[in-house]
Amino acid sequence: MRSFILPAFVLAATLHGSLAAAATPEERTAFFRAVQLNDTKTVTEMVGKVVNANEINPLGGEPALVLAVREDAMGVFRALLAHPGTDLEAQAMNGNTALMMAAFKRNKAAAQALLERGAAVNRAGWTPLHYAAASGDEDIARLLIARKAKLDARSPRASGAYTPLMMAAREGQEGVARLLLAQGADPRLRNGEGLTAVQIAERAGRDDIARAISSFKR
Repeated sequence: MRSFILPAFVLAATLHGSLAAAATPEERTAFFRAVQLNDTKTVTEMVGKVVNANEINPLGGEPALVLAVREDAMGVFRALLAHPGTDLEAQAMNGNTALMMAAFKRNKAAAQALLERGAAVNRAGWTPLHYAAASGDEDIARLLIARKAKLDARSPRASGAYTPLMMAAREGQEGVARLLLAQGADPRLRNGEGLTAVQIAERAGRDDIARAISSFKR
């Protein structure tokens, strides 16, 4: 969804991660493979000693914490969360954070754990609430809203300037759409193409969502 310059991530990893020496390509491959396989033992042995906690996987462009959430590797996720060098806001090359990935994957346990550790709810561009709206996860959306998530946050203009309500409308997530409206999301806002959430729903063939938004009364 977004493009970032790799050296910025390398610098961030150096500043916010552990003081591990630079890993060899083989060690890096082994580490990220262990993350994918939920191999907690190997990850625990390597993180902060061999591999920096926030290093970016050259194959997928994700830091270990984001990758662990994407792969539902909860043992590794918990180990990384407990490691003092892990940056909760470390971003993948496309800008995704672990909390955003948890919302997208509908992983409430991961979302709760990240929020309890202080993961950022609001950020410039795409937010976790956009992802919860798109995936239709009402529970995670409620968690985010309870922590003051911006209801009308805008995705980057290059990505359409969508609000979470617009994402729910586009993806046919009526439950989340109703939740957002009930919490105060503004259905009158328009995206980068000048479309409201109702019009976005109609264009996506989600007439039921369009009707639900149009008929909503506060």
